[in-house]
Amino acid sequence: MATITGFQGKQWVAGTKDYDEYDYSYSYSTYGDKRLHPALIIQPNSVDDIVTAVKYAKKANIAIAVRTGGHQYSGASSTYAPNIQLDLKHTFKTDADRQMFEKDGRSLVRTSVSWSLLEFNDWLGSKSCFVPHGQCIGVHLGGHVQTGGYGQLGRSFGLLGDHVLSLEIVDHNGDVKEITKQNAPEMFFAILGGSPGNLGVLTHFTVEVHNDGDYGGFSKEQGGPRGLKAIHLYHPDTVKRLLKILVEMSDNPDYPRNYDLCISVLSSDFPILKWFKHSNRDAIDHHFREDHPEIYGEDDRPLWPRTIVVFAQWVPLGPDDVCDMSWFEKLNHGALWGEVEENVMSKMTSKWLFRAEREFELPYIKRTYFTKSNTLGKDGWVDWVTARVDEIIDPVFNNCWLSCQFQCFGGKNSKFTTNADNGTAYSWRDSSMCATTDCFYAEEARQTAADWQYINDHQGVGQDGIFSKQDRRVLWGSWGDFDFDKVWSCYHEDREKYERVMEVRKKADPDGVFTPNSFCVKRADREIRTQL
Repeated sequence: MATITGFQGKQWVAGTKDYDEYDYSYSYSTYGDKRLHPALIIQPNSVDDIVTAVKYAKKANIAIAVRTGGHQYSGASSTYAPNIQLDLKHTFKTDADRQMFEKDGRSLVRTSVSWSLLEFNDWLGSKSCFVPHGQCIGVHLGGHVQTGGYGQLGRSFGLLGDHVLSLEIVDHNGDVKEITKQNAPEMFFAILGGSPGNLGVLTHFTVEVHNDGDYGGFSKEQGGPRGLKAIHLYHPDTVKRLLKILVEMSDNPDYPRNYDLCISVLSSDFPILKWFKHSNRDAIDHHFREDHPEIYGEDDRPLWPRTIVVFAQWVPLGPDDVCDMSWFEKLNHGALWGEVEENVMSKMTSKWLFRAEREFELPYIKRTYFTKSNTLGKDGWVDWVTARVDEIIDPVFNNCWLSCQFQCFGGKNSKFTTNADNGTAYSWRDSSMCATTDCFYAEEARQTAADWQYINDHQGVGQDGIFSKQDRRVLWGSWGDFDFDKVWSCYHEDREKYERVMEVRKKADPDGVFTPNSFCVKRADREIRTQL
């Protein structure tokens, strides 16, 4: 394939020395069992470059896949020859690409899609503001906002996408448009959770943000928000105890909105200090050297054991709110390290970031499921999932490593719940809990990982599932069958919604410019052009 004439940014053609030497891990994403090799990888300098690329692709009858960060390891935002990989990771990163302003008494931020969560969070913190978003620093805003922006503040403040007011895109004709709920409600709906990356090239968006001063405590006695980040040594009994606290929360539809809780379980060798800010690392390191020298070995390099990490938060939402400190005490009991801190929200949100690009540098079999169950406690889910986790995490030399995350989202007071029907297409807003179980493996243990996930699927999900009676997945955690038209019911609640997004796609992508693979909502009355 030739390069694009008139394109001012960088271009890498497949099969050339520059393409092979430039290490784009996402250009070799695994899509099912296939490796994806775009015919051309391009990195635009401007909106004009994007317009040029879109017009080129349309004329050449090929498709464009859009990525902003490359965190979608399954390949759903990548493609294969003869198509083009459009990389926006570095395109919009000037002062003009993130600006804060006031309008109608609200604090708004116009931001580009190219900022990472770490960069965006740090910048908002410098303005004493915050907004809910995810926890992985390698995620960038473009894909993140289109798939929801799930994170630690899900119950207290909802999703990042719930705060979006306008979207700036380059459409299939190469025209630049601003999309709002008022001027294009169907397009606004579909971009935010309908079929991410398949309706146009998102370049910038505007969100309403929260100010620290509005959540800093309504009295001296009440105090400000509180947060806990605690490390426990792995033991099945500790997993059970902590998950029971989480289930008490998710099974109670009346649980106050103020509280957010996420529990992670990690196999050994995970560099746990990377999940902490530099300012905390020396203190934690000193503590572990004093109390647990066995971690450091003969060469003084830490070999981290299997661990459980607790992320817990409370925020005052009104003058009558009182923090239940016993809740934090139960979560912190027996921890290797952990302390409840009182902090401003913009500083608190930075504590929830995972400061590592990826858990383990290995292939993995991913699962992320939602449930709407309020009977996990009496159904025995805690005992079941603890046993499932222990089957992989307890053997030391099975060549499999787990990264599991369990988080409560639901309840009738939760903003994740009450923000349903807000003009976005994000699904499963009646869910109570989200469970992610990613099993990384060495190549010789792939079947072990696959067999383990097979049992999880068949015992945990389905008509008799102990976790969920319905297969509920999220777009950011996509896996399995990548023909979206076959599995749409796992990602969208009903046929009516799916067909609604199909109609939007028919108009937004009539020629398949934004159909680089089969993991997208089908265009109404048209077949997907390119199948794997």
